[in-house]
Amino acid sequence: MNQEDFDAVVVRLKSALEADSASVRLRTAMAAGLRPNDGYIDTLVGRFAVEPDFFVRDMLTWALIQHDPSLTLERVLPELRSPFPPARAQALHTLSKLGDRRAWPAITTELLLDAEDEVARTAWRAAAGLVPAEHAAALAETISTQFGRGDRTTQRSLSRALAALGAAATPVIERAKLHRDAGVRTHALATERLVKNPDVGFDVAIAAAQRTVALRGAPLVGEIGD
Repeated sequence: MNQEDFDAVVVRLKSALEADSASVRLRTAMAAGLRPNDGYIDTLVGRFAVEPDFFVRDMLTWALIQHDPSLTLERVLPELRSPFPPARAQALHTLSKLGDRRAWPAITTELLLDAEDEVARTAWRAAAGLVPAEHAAALAETISTQFGRGDRTTQRSLSRALAALGAAATPVIERAKLHRDAGVRTHALATERLVKNPDVGFDVAIAAAQRTVALRGAPLVGEIGD
């Protein structure tokens, strides 16, 4: 295929990825992964900021990791600085799936503390998977500042990331268990439970933690009515 013909293929790929139908976009992304070509990478990454469908976004990442890892990494990294949160989140998700530790330095504190929950959640997961052993404790210190943040989904993501760090996360969990904020203490206790028993569900862990915090905060029998 000459360059002119290939350029026409890329134009059709871009057009199909912009189709109104999510199923068309899904099949197009899948086809790009089944028949990878370096020339598709830019077009696939270009959808990060604008693709509204979760399943299509996931397929974009799948398609990209079928391509040359170094070229994909090179093209995805700049998306971490995108002004659009979906692009940052999808780039982080893609990096976590690539599993290339060369991406580690690009996962900045700014991303780990991103104001957008989806970006922060994805950054925690990616960082926990890519962090070199010598930086694991520092990573745990940084993300532990987010104990008590957000909804159940966000808290579960933080707990799983800390659990993935293993022993490096123990000191920050122990410290958070003594925090003056009950929400932080509850989240830390739930995380500790997940570390000790990875098979327990987060909902079970958080419910147990809530009971523990409530009991520890209850007055002693002799104090009732004082």
